[in-house]
Amino acid sequence: MSAMAKSLRVFLAVVVAGWLALSAAGFLFARYQGISKQAALPVVAAFLVAFPFYLVPAFPRLRDSVAGARLPVYVLVAALAPYLTGCLGGAIMFRWEGLALLAALALVFGFWYRLARPPSILADLAFLALIPVVLLNGFLEAIYRAADPALKKDLIELGHVALLEITIPVLMVARGVRTGYGFFPTRAEWAVGLRHYLYFLAVGFPLALALKAVHFTAPPPLWKIAATFLGFFWVIALSEEFFVRGVLQGWLEQWTKRASLALWVTSVLFGAAHLFFRFFPNWRWAVLNAILGWCCGHARNQAGGIRAGVVTHALVVTTWRAFLA
Repeated sequence: MSAMAKSLRVFLAVVVAGWLALSAAGFLFARYQGISKQAALPVVAAFLVAFPFYLVPAFPRLRDSVAGARLPVYVLVAALAPYLTGCLGGAIMFRWEGLALLAALALVFGFWYRLARPPSILADLAFLALIPVVLLNGFLEAIYRAADPALKKDLIELGHVALLEITIPVLMVARGVRTGYGFFPTRAEWAVGLRHYLYFLAVGFPLALALKAVHFTAPPPLWKIAATFLGFFWVIALSEEFFVRGVLQGWLEQWTKRASLALWVTSVLFGAAHLFFRFFPNWRWAVLNAILGWCCGHARNQAGGIRAGVVTHALVVTTWRAFLA
């Protein structure tokens, strides 16, 4: 069996297992939220369509197979297929304007590094800056319009996943970013990530209590704690660690030739990005997240990849959501 065939076989096995788990989780979540199966079905279907595209960056042979002229086509399909699935099921209000906006978004990112040759610092920073612009200016809300208001939040999350499926392959394939991206840390990465989580426990949580940024609360059910950890571990923490520690910190290391400077700058920027959390300026949250950023970035440096930082990040957020408010 060729290496490509073996990789494809593993990929398909993960897709099938993921579809089963996502289907069960989706309908259980809908039941918990009081959403009918009929309303939940097209949303679950859209996430199932998105799932294989979300996996591709973690499979190097499959990821590299979309290089060159295939890449803009790939990201366009990755963006449109889940969206159209939601539209066909009636969960998303189909609008030609929304379809055109989503296609334009995918093509702008897909052709970015075909037009910016050779890559420059300005082009790299503009690429990263465009991502929060899309997230914060209501762009996704204009595309993913829910037919049922109860589904609005879930459909925006589908838009967030689509943005990841567009931007991560472009950075890895067209820009050549290598960060250790993947869903399953090694034993050594777990150890490094856990150690830096304990560092944050020793410094960050006492400081959070002293600053009155958080207070203790009764923990939710165990299943909810587990769901929070997995959601952050495989989606939110993974994507944030990829862009902040993997991409930005990595580029700053290359540009400045100073790993320590890159670590401190990205930590401060990560903290500053949280000034808007709940209210502005939430300087307490900015300080705490700068410390978290340093722990995750230092874990990344020690392990040689972002997965250790993902472990730290997911454990910290899960602890906060489980025991603090």
